[in-house]
Amino acid sequence: MKIINTENAPGAIGPYSQAYIVNSMVYTSGQIPIDPKTGTIGETIIEQTEQSCRNVGAILKEAGTDFVHVFKTTCFLADMKYFKEFNEVYSKYFVSNPARSCVAVKELPKGVLCEIEVVAVLL
Repeated sequence: MKIINTENAPGAIGPYSQAYIVNSMVYTSGQIPIDPKTGTIGETIIEQTEQSCRNVGAILKEAGTDFVHVFKTTCFLADMKYFKEFNEVYSKYFVSNPARSCVAVKELPKGVLCEIEVVAVLL
């Protein structure tokens, strides 16, 4: 097992790692929309989904893979009213249409509107 850590995605805000490589697979922790350079969070679901996707992409890159090699995502929304706008942004990044679960949850860390975790294979 190998821990993945990059400064191009927000650091863990608890006792966990950004991602792990196990055998030839990458498992990320959920990525919330914190800009790793400024520590800020966008206001809209579109801004937050974009940043969450960028954070996932930075971790995938550090691990040696990319969005095309993601085969499973789990997405968390603060409210299903964001589903359509979330999907519009999400579909620009996850063009290979991986298997996905998308659920609404009562609350997300730091009061964000979305969180994305992925499982991918290495290149």
